[in-house]
Amino acid sequence: TRFGATRSGDGNQSYPQVRVVKGKRPTDRRAAETRGREGERRAAWWLWLKGWKILDRRVRTPAGEVDLVVRRGSLIAFVEVKTRATAADLDFAIDERRLARVAAAAEVLMPRYAGPNDDIRVDVILIAPGTPPRHIENAWMG
Repeated sequence: TRFGATRSGDGNQSYPQVRVVKGKRPTDRRAAETRGREGERRAAWWLWLKGWKILDRRVRTPAGEVDLVVRRGSLIAFVEVKTRATAADLDFAIDERRLARVAAAAEVLMPRYAGPNDDIRVDVILIAPGTPPRHIENAWMG
């Protein structure tokens, strides 16, 4: 029968297994995307106030994505921005796997943004409502 259901002569039927996938609803994803974009805007503004020039935003590569590419003097920083609903959640916002992806994307992007005498680093900025941005400089030492 259709969908793998079987029928037996005694009236009992077995039905296909339904797999329930737990995950975020599309509205949750949209809210997170909106919150993330707002965090990236806030981080860019904060960096600009600190004297950084914003070279690019949301740069995608086959290796991953970099949220912000910024320059101050001869220093280029590839910045991962993490936005969370509470300051307490910031402690768990970034992990080594995510940093490795940003570092891999930075390697791909270096020729585009950095000159031969520029220093390069990967930074993280953590954003939560009601707190100043937390800037972790040189977060990746790979």
